[in-house]
Amino acid sequence: MARRADRIQTPGFFSANGLNELSRSEQRVLGTVVRRGEVGQPTLAKETGLAQQSISRIVKGLVSIEALAEGSKVLSGRRGQPGLSVRVRSDFAYTFGIGMMTDAISVALFDFSGAVVDEVQHSLPAMTRTAVLDTAERIVDNMIGIHGIVPERIFGMGVSISGRFIGPGAVYNTPHPLDDWALIAIDHLFEDRFDMPVWVENDGNAAAVGESLVGVGREYDNFAYLFIDTLLGGGIIMDHELMRGTNGNGGEIGLLLPKNIYQHPSLESLRQTLGEYGVEHGAVSEMIQDFDIDWPGIDEWITKTRSSFSLICSALAAILDPEAIVLGGRMPAPLARRVIPYIDIYNDSRRGKPRALPQLLISKAGGDASAIGAAALPFKEHFFAAAA
Repeated sequence: MARRADRIQTPGFFSANGLNELSRSEQRVLGTVVRRGEVGQPTLAKETGLAQQSISRIVKGLVSIEALAEGSKVLSGRRGQPGLSVRVRSDFAYTFGIGMMTDAISVALFDFSGAVVDEVQHSLPAMTRTAVLDTAERIVDNMIGIHGIVPERIFGMGVSISGRFIGPGAVYNTPHPLDDWALIAIDHLFEDRFDMPVWVENDGNAAAVGESLVGVGREYDNFAYLFIDTLLGGGIIMDHELMRGTNGNGGEIGLLLPKNIYQHPSLESLRQTLGEYGVEHGAVSEMIQDFDIDWPGIDEWITKTRSSFSLICSALAAILDPEAIVLGGRMPAPLARRVIPYIDIYNDSRRGKPRALPQLLISKAGGDASAIGAAALPFKEHFFAAAA
């Protein structure tokens, strides 16, 4: 996924724990379990398309290495004793996720079940390499100590950043507040500092991957994700897989809006609108921290952006035909809840039968989307494949 073909290697986690890399079938089983929660083997066979005998063998192997744990007994619908369900062992492995925003970083500690063990956000006056790496190192070391994480059980680290992938490797063309990170191998810098494998991804794509594993993706196979932050981006998930596109930049939803015609529905434009009403904040992070849905200026911003949201969602619905469109990123849930009723997805009705439209949903991943998505990247590549 984020690690390009020129940097594929086996993470040291496997050798450190006496394990082999998992087969694709094993990854399909794990991916189904992490999305479904506790699940029985008949359901695993049905959803993965694997034979019952294969499921039994795979589950036994994953239990033996403690990636899965046996749960309660479930009826199979056949004669004989009930079978045992299985669930993911949360302490099998851990990852860290670093979300780099234009004015702050967020660090998440992620366990193997997809739960956020800890999360810290820290605002920075300037997003320089030294400031980001020093702050992230301090937070990561603190989390390891507080939660007693065994180093051998740390699988790796994901990093998400705003910008366009240009390669080779993890090289991005970033927005100006992240100038110090532009056109360099970002993964090398983090690997040198943290001595662990690192995956790097655009923030919108990373957040969509996280949403697929631990949020809306537990109910929907296909969705478009709107990453609403200082800028507007996104990601596309089809059959639980990220659509990257030819150049690795699929999901650039903000580019659907022509410049100087439509108001971009970003949190920076909200901050500016609020300032016109006397509600002033120096940065988006500060505004999010203090957010109040009753602020004067909220309704004005919704009025100015409703056409933009409607155009974007209509285009996504027409081109992708997804099950859902998710409003996420750092958009406060109360704001998303207020915005959704104003979004008009263009439709037509022929013979009295309008076409089916996607559900408009609020992100269910919880926490900081960019950090959670970043933490999900290593697990998604090596453990949690789509069912089929």
